[in-house]
Amino acid sequence: MSSRLEYALGQRNEIVKRRLERETAFPEGVKVISERTYLGGHNDFVLFEARDPKVIMATTLAWSDLLEFEAIPITEEVMKLVKSRK
Repeated sequence: MSSRLEYALGQRNEIVKRRLERETAFPEGVKVISERTYLGGHNDFVLFEARDPKVIMATTLAWSDLLEFEAIPITEEVMKLVKSRK
């Protein structure tokens, strides 16, 4: 599953502060494949794997005061293609 993260410009500093305070932005059970921040924009793109939907919910809830999430399922075929390009 991939996740697109959006945030308002005024929240950027709070997001960076929280991210630096934590070892990782994602809980145990989430394997980050790729992460991109769009320069000049107000969003990130994170491609990750998580077998348990509860882990994804925990991630979104932990950041929901600062971020708006959109989680989009990715097929296994697409994930294989992405991993083969690394």
